[in-house]
Amino acid sequence: MVSGLATGVDTWAHQATLDHLGNTIAVIGSSLDVAYPNKNAKLQQRIASTGLLLSEYPPGSQIKPWHFPQRNRIIAGLSEKVIVTEAKLKSGALITAELALDSNREVLAVPGRIDSALSAGCNKLIQDGAIPLINFNEI
Repeated sequence: MVSGLATGVDTWAHQATLDHLGNTIAVIGSSLDVAYPNKNAKLQQRIASTGLLLSEYPPGSQIKPWHFPQRNRIIAGLSEKVIVTEAKLKSGALITAELALDSNREVLAVPGRIDSALSAGCNKLIQDGAIPLINFNEI
């Protein structure tokens, strides 16, 4: 499982993967000596010792806002499949999925209500060629 260790579903996915003795890779937008977000510090340490923690930034680097969308190309490149469960039209998940589509990776998106901002990204991905994920047995 590859993700960015962001707050929310990234945190949940890394934690669940580790709890079920799976392999997880966290591609972070900070240097390896910085825990970001800070509330994921223990999880970041756990991934570093039992999984793989990746950063393209040298120790001591200051965090910049563009680091996070930039790291998504690494996430997409390491992924065999990208699964998006919810995404706004402007989100890191959507950036990762679009990069994966551009690289001929399989992208699955959970369709959602057309009046929900949190479903707009998934619905656009499906419109752009992602596979609608309507049954988790399809993964």
